[in-house]
Amino acid sequence: MKQRHAEQKVLHLKFEDNKLARDLFGSQDEHLKSIEKSLGLDIHVRGSDLKIEGSTTDVQLGEKVLNELYQMIKKGYPIMGSDIEQAIRTLTRNSQANLESVFLDSIFIPARKKAITPRTPAQKEYIDAIRKNDLVFGIGPAGTGKTYLAVAVAVAALLKKQYQRLILSRPAVEAGERLGFLPGDMQAKVDPYLRPLYDALYDMLEFEQVNRMIEEQVIEIAPLAFMRGRTLHHAVVILDEAQNCTPMQMKMCLTRLGTESKMIVTGDITQIDLPEGQESGLLDAVRVLDRVEGINIHYFTEVDVVRHPLVKRVVRAYEKTDD
Repeated sequence: MKQRHAEQKVLHLKFEDNKLARDLFGSQDEHLKSIEKSLGLDIHVRGSDLKIEGSTTDVQLGEKVLNELYQMIKKGYPIMGSDIEQAIRTLTRNSQANLESVFLDSIFIPARKKAITPRTPAQKEYIDAIRKNDLVFGIGPAGTGKTYLAVAVAVAALLKKQYQRLILSRPAVEAGERLGFLPGDMQAKVDPYLRPLYDALYDMLEFEQVNRMIEEQVIEIAPLAFMRGRTLHHAVVILDEAQNCTPMQMKMCLTRLGTESKMIVTGDITQIDLPEGQESGLLDAVRVLDRVEGINIHYFTEVDVVRHPLVKRVVRAYEKTDD
């Protein structure tokens, strides 16, 4: 019995603006090569015209990717290599998805005059959830943007005077290390744990502006233990690395939420560093608070990783090992 081959199609595409077309094609046509490799297509370039050959389904997907990204470039969105891969993943999962609605739903940071843009449907849904809910859990592997996007939404809201303070916190016990056994004073001990939060802030605000806001206590970065006994009004609170909280610590943190405040809890349940036998407060909270009105629990997967492409493969390999 002969194998049936997928129906083949040849499509011609023409882009009216040569400069924008070159931006779309990428340096030395690297974006087109990425599409060719991902979809199994043959793409031939002549000026701003393309000839695309392949199976009907793949050609149609390639056409949609190129046309939608071209429209985004026309609106000023700079296309990078990672955007090509993400666009293909997005449309493969949902051929009716609108790339513009995903990529151009930006968080504008006035201080830097930059827009931070969701790169996947899950990231867009996460941003929407943060904007709509006062308590959101963002759970997923490294590189999915769960902490970075939470900080971006919080900084944008702070600069718009929607909140008076931004409080960033992490549990300060990770990988079996305890603060009392580390060298230096308390600040020196906790800084390594909190450094990723500083990095996110410095990417969105000027160095001097961050330091000034910290001095004025508009921004506070502190270990989770420092939250005990407080009630946080008119604040955005982000608890990062929450998988390393105990259930008691998690309950303590969640009950700090005051009036006119918002809390975002982020964590990776595959990276729990608590002692063996100790339950993760994040897992406990998800179990206890599932279906509680007003609380959103949002999950990311490896397809939402937007770091170096190898990060996706690393995450996927470890997940297979865990299985």
